[in-house]
Amino acid sequence: MTEIEIGRGKRGRRAYSFDDIAIVPSRRTRDPEEVSASWQIDAYHFDLPVIAAPMDSVMSPATAIAFGRLGGLPVLDLEGLWTRYADPEALLREIAELPPERATARMQEIYRADIQPELVVERLREIRAAGITVAGALSPQRTQQFWKTVVDAGVDLFVIRGTTVSAEHVSGQTEPLNLKRFIYELDVPVIVGGVASYTPALHLMRTGAAGVLVGFGGGAAHTTRRTLGIHAPIASAIADVAAARRDYLDESGGRYVHVIADGGVGTSGDIVKAVACGADAVMLGAALARAAEAPGRGFHWGPEAHHSTLPRGERVEVGTVGSLEEILFGPSRTADGTTNLVGALKRAMATTGYLDVKEFQRVEVIVAPHQRS
Repeated sequence: MTEIEIGRGKRGRRAYSFDDIAIVPSRRTRDPEEVSASWQIDAYHFDLPVIAAPMDSVMSPATAIAFGRLGGLPVLDLEGLWTRYADPEALLREIAELPPERATARMQEIYRADIQPELVVERLREIRAAGITVAGALSPQRTQQFWKTVVDAGVDLFVIRGTTVSAEHVSGQTEPLNLKRFIYELDVPVIVGGVASYTPALHLMRTGAAGVLVGFGGGAAHTTRRTLGIHAPIASAIADVAAARRDYLDESGGRYVHVIADGGVGTSGDIVKAVACGADAVMLGAALARAAEAPGRGFHWGPEAHHSTLPRGERVEVGTVGSLEEILFGPSRTADGTTNLVGALKRAMATTGYLDVKEFQRVEVIVAPHQRS
């Protein structure tokens, strides 16, 4: 890839966000009703290639059950309020009502409470009792502490999610999590990330992960670019990791690792472009936080927003645009790409002549920068 001279002493490659690219129609079109948006990872089949992000503003046990019944994969944050408090509803309401200048400090106080293993078990069992595929997420820092509790509770998919996750974490203070050994010894499929480029993704795939989350600092509630100066435009990141998937498929003799776009996927058009760049599925945060049922009550935040020493996110107001079902399946009452997400994906696939998500990864993409209004 051609590098650009930033100055005499530094060069960098050009990377692209979703706003920089567009999909090109082909010679064939199809009926949207004949298009399939289904997705399967390991033994688990889903009607939608959509994962609900493990964030307190998006997923509670109740919304996880509702989302699962609609055909997606819900993931509960096992370090969130639902595993720290027996009944966090009043705290969720308080967070939504906080003035902006008080939000970060108060959230740091609220999330200072200890995680209670018995609540981890109770929340996961509640989801399982509803007949929904059970997935829970921990950060790499908490995985060693709570993984056995999570697995014993009967989790189907284990998600290790952080701002950035590497296969080789170096520390002189503590023994880091050995992902390869951990995943090998675990009896459940593991989805791990974030990652934003080819080489780190290839290393994560070699640990035995079933899926890799792609994205760094691009979510609606992230301020990572402002606080750390780190950012990876999501379209290029997905394409890089998809290349790692292809090469690992050859290297491993046919083992397929799923690429999951995580961050910067806020509208239906973003979902379309994520798949076009090589994603097998998308993880949605802000897009689902806009649901009437969402625990955030029109606000959205992630764990970066209440970090105890260096917050790299914030609570943002995303509003409410409809029910969870309307956000996924419509009908849309606006033309801004916030509702009928699955319908839009199917229509884009049909308009360009593709029958399923895997086929659609081959669609032609062009560089066409566009400023959102």
